Amino acid sequence: MIAKKIIFLTIVAGTVLGLDLFTKMLVLAHLPLGAGIPVIPGLFDLTHVQNPGGAFGFLATMGPQARGVIFILVSLLAVAVILWFYMQTPVQQRGLAFGFALIFGGAIGNLVDRLRFGAVIDFIDIYIGDLHWPAFNIADSAITVGVAIFAFYVMFRKMPG
Repeated sequence: MIAKKIIFLTIVAGTVLGLDLFTKMLVLAHLPLGAGIPVIPGLFDLTHVQNPGGAFGFLATMGPQARGVIFILVSLLAVAVILWFYMQTPVQQRGLAFGFALIFGGAIGNLVDRLRFGAVIDFIDIYIGDLHWPAFNIADSAITVGVAIFAFYVMFRKMPG
């Protein structure tokens, strides 16, 4: 039973991690920092941003060493907690396990960035006119979807499908 859970986690989180690292590699190789490419003008650009803070730039103004240590420790703790929740999830709750695996893969992707660059590489820029949502990446998207699945489970005590 545990072997199947590990295989499922490896497939889902590994896919998220692979896509995240691959897309960030493309951004780093082809898009200078601060540069953007319109994909859907007025709505969606690919823009190379490096976020030294947390979500929405949280703690971005803190000193780089202290911020780096805090975020790496918090990320490692989060990965451990997510893994624990994943392993505690009943086999019948495949949707919930999928959500935790998405969060796990996304957390690892952003942790890799913090360890390599001291910041997270973001590039998906959604906006309407001058109103921009903070730039994000594949890892952030996986985390968001995973948290939404978890929230659905908590609110309704069941999984869709």
